[in-house]
Amino acid sequence: MTGRSFRMRRVRRLVPGARGAARGDRRRTQPKVVALGGGRGLSASLAALRRITGDLTAVVTVADDGGSSGRLRDELGVLPPGDLRKALAALCGDDDWGQTWARVIQHRFESHGDMHGHAVGNLLIVALWEQLGDHVQALDLVGKLLGAHGRVLPMSAVPLELQALVRGHDPADPDAVTTVRGQATVALTPGEVQSVHVVPEDPPAVPEAVEAVLDADWVVLGPGSWFSSVIPHLLVPELLDALQQTKARRVLSLNLAPQPGETEGFSPQRHLEVLARHAPKLALDVVLADEAAVPDRESLCDAAKRLGGTVELAPVAAQGSSATHDPELLAAAYDRIFRMHGRIGPWR
Repeated sequence: MTGRSFRMRRVRRLVPGARGAARGDRRRTQPKVVALGGGRGLSASLAALRRITGDLTAVVTVADDGGSSGRLRDELGVLPPGDLRKALAALCGDDDWGQTWARVIQHRFESHGDMHGHAVGNLLIVALWEQLGDHVQALDLVGKLLGAHGRVLPMSAVPLELQALVRGHDPADPDAVTTVRGQATVALTPGEVQSVHVVPEDPPAVPEAVEAVLDADWVVLGPGSWFSSVIPHLLVPELLDALQQTKARRVLSLNLAPQPGETEGFSPQRHLEVLARHAPKLALDVVLADEAAVPDRESLCDAAKRLGGTVELAPVAAQGSSATHDPELLAAAYDRIFRMHGRIGPWR
């Protein structure tokens, strides 16, 4: 049987009927995209990417130790579900079904008891983990319930502790370098983060996440909290190997502004330099930035060139906000990059 006839039979099995087969053919013209990150940054990227491709996978950090996620992690020994929940909400459609479920899973209880602050989606995800005993199967089932426009995977099957070397974490001793533990603490440190690592040091990657990266046409890293959401993916050896070996093109999406505490005072090019220190062999193809957030374009282009990439500037900030991405504008920027920078092979 030829490869083409096998693919056509597979499409017909998935989508019965002539009309379904045609719809399957259209899907194969779309890029297969994997987005890595966590929190609001990844949600912004997913909300944009789901508008331009139907073949989308999110690979999400699992180092969160604050809020509802931290409490569930401490009490039940599970992966922190919060960033996974946010990614699923971002993949919900714009119809009534999608928006209703997005609101439901993001809903937090308010009380004077133990339920205060817990998100419905966190409880649903953890309940399915306990019922099914399989992280990936449970997340796939939640995605099916929500009608999510893509798949959500954890980057590792074990909860991670983020640790950072921070200069000036103690304001009374601004030159001292301190080890700061926990993602929530690192994200809010008043000092300057020098580097980060995770415990355990060589965590296992989720096999489906590695496979998705290796099989992608494009891999998108960022935007998001640089040290606590973006760089942790580079600290999982199997995932880093996949990022270095994949034939996919790699685009790095920069933040619109430095994050208070974590990257206070960072220039756009410094974000790239920090990334390179944590993964010296990782090459990039494109660095996406908002022109209004780049005061020194030449320096950013030089930093991108050292990583093998070029810079694409596009208006991606939401109107009236210098720190929030607009999903439609970000989608347009990604779409232009995917079209302008060529294809590795035929879109699936």
